[in-house]
Amino acid sequence: MNKSSKNKPSKESIELAILNGIEAYRREQQQGPEKSNKSINKSTKNTARGTLKEPAGRDPRKSSAAAAGKGQRGQKTQKAQKSIAAVSAKSQRGTAGDAARGQRNTAKGQRDTAKGTRVPVKSEQAPRPRGGKHAKKPVKILFFGGVGEIGKNMTAVEYGNDIIVIDAGIIFPTEDMPGIDLVFPEITYLTTNRHKIRGVFLTHGHEDHIGGVPYLMKELEPSTPVYGTKLTLALVDNKLREHRMSANLITVSPKDRIKAGGFAVNIVNVNHSIAGATALAIETPYGIIFHSGDFKIDLTPVAGKPIDLEEIAEYGRRGVLLYLGESTNIERPGFTMSEKVVGTTLAHLFAEHANRRIIIATFASNVHRLQQIIDIAATYRRKVALSGRSMLSVVEAAAKIGEISIPEGILVDVEKLKNYYDREIVIVSTGSQGEPMSALTRMAAGEFNKVTIGANDTIIISASPIPGNERMIYRVINNLMKRGAEVVYESLEKIHVSGHACQEEHKLMHTLLRPKFFIPVHGEYRHLRRHVLLAQELGMQPYRTFIPDIGTCVEVTDEEMREGPSFPAGARLIDGSGFEDMGTSEVMKDRLRMSSEGVFIAALTLQGGRVVGDVTVECRGFVFADEREQSDAIRELKVVAVRAAENTAGGKEEIEGAVRRAIKNYLFKTTKQSPMIIPIIHEL
Repeated sequence: MNKSSKNKPSKESIELAILNGIEAYRREQQQGPEKSNKSINKSTKNTARGTLKEPAGRDPRKSSAAAAGKGQRGQKTQKAQKSIAAVSAKSQRGTAGDAARGQRNTAKGQRDTAKGTRVPVKSEQAPRPRGGKHAKKPVKILFFGGVGEIGKNMTAVEYGNDIIVIDAGIIFPTEDMPGIDLVFPEITYLTTNRHKIRGVFLTHGHEDHIGGVPYLMKELEPSTPVYGTKLTLALVDNKLREHRMSANLITVSPKDRIKAGGFAVNIVNVNHSIAGATALAIETPYGIIFHSGDFKIDLTPVAGKPIDLEEIAEYGRRGVLLYLGESTNIERPGFTMSEKVVGTTLAHLFAEHANRRIIIATFASNVHRLQQIIDIAATYRRKVALSGRSMLSVVEAAAKIGEISIPEGILVDVEKLKNYYDREIVIVSTGSQGEPMSALTRMAAGEFNKVTIGANDTIIISASPIPGNERMIYRVINNLMKRGAEVVYESLEKIHVSGHACQEEHKLMHTLLRPKFFIPVHGEYRHLRRHVLLAQELGMQPYRTFIPDIGTCVEVTDEEMREGPSFPAGARLIDGSGFEDMGTSEVMKDRLRMSSEGVFIAALTLQGGRVVGDVTVECRGFVFADEREQSDAIRELKVVAVRAAENTAGGKEEIEGAVRRAIKNYLFKTTKQSPMIIPIIHEL
């Protein structure tokens, strides 16, 4: 037996390490806060290294390398896969009694939390803050987005003169944002402190995590580094080129450790619905802050390695100060299915619909699913046509860096579909969320001249609705069916699996990390609250948890977690190359008013205080009973406008205000409506 195989951990040792972590976590929570704090403080003091203190003495990559030996890391995944099912079962049995005790011990805290409070629950056991001039300088966690909402994810970590930014996402506008292209976090705090920013760390390449990078980098120092995995940065580079700008992009891989001012950021491999997804283990002066990113536990991924549970467990053994855990699927029990399930279903559908044309709508960023579609199409001797700008962009970027393998000759231009029989083609399209301008939505409406939907089409919507998009998706499905197509969607077949962890996966992550404090992220308030309750069910005391909101600053030391002073936060409404602050936007108020009650425009010409020439009154979007009522109202409004203009002394602004008030009062008195009034005064 060589040295490498002798040092390699066995299945039993990996399982024992995780179970030991579960037991240690249980003991820590039962000890009470004071004893736990003394233990952690002692650990932190004893393991100071250089300028950055670490809560325990070992680097997880070094210990993993020593345990695995040289050249043996590739076999570790298989052993972890075989043991994790048994470990998960044991962890649930081992924590069942502890969860029951935790529920009894924290009943008061849960009742307080259930009332909807956004501040940490204080109990008699909670350690008292150390105030005064000798108080420790805290690490600050600043929430710019992604809490209390789905999307627009952005968090910053600050200590002294150093800030790191985690993600820069966007969300798409809702129906009450007419004309808006994107919604991005308010970043005034970051631009004011741009000299402190040591790096932007991107956990993966979804729009709600990278879509705002161009808008962020326009306002930061040009040299600010942006870190991400290969596919993430390839997608970011596409966005930057669209904005005709560049940035200092630095590619990282799992196991990398990046020094960023007073922080050191470790890149941890996780599974998600896009290649290159990572978590971040951030070393701070008081301990490790572990940010999960978006993740699930997939032991049979289509490509790449499974989530690195061994490294995550190693951080738990070292001691995690704060866990920032995503919460999107926290309401779903059990485990998230593997991506391979989708491949099995798609193969079944290809066989069942062998003589029909197949159109598949999915997320363009889900490279692993695109790979499965291409592979199955090749098996059934079908050509693949890509439809949608984002679909073409992602496939091009993924192929360039080797994240997707495309057999030669399988791709065809969507313009040449007429050259093939239906049974020879599969179209992969954007529009799985019913986006108004997407390819699938235009096909359903008969407005896509390259593809005409007919009775021999099978449309597969390989996605689940993002909250708020349900109505748009079902409208598209109805329109497709009206055109004779057969539509397959999630409620009929297993043609989509989520990229987010369900409850049992969250329990395992909490158990492995054993955090001292916990803050849920990436979800609406109901998701964040449910995640806090899950942590408490596992034995975490209520005062160790906190539910944040946008604009919240949380301050953390090795002794306490408390709410700090708030900072300017909110949303920027992106419209073309400009933007408006969501809270104070007069443009948005005007658009909403025009869209709800219409607009009247009155144009007058004045000379010497008297109206000369014709008076023009036009209206748009205002409802009258009939044309006669409309013509009578317009005629009367001309009289009202002239009277107001001629009876008002003052300059142009005073006259415009008088005309606006007069028309508004008349319309409200006669119709009980209050449209926007735009007076236009010309003076000769």
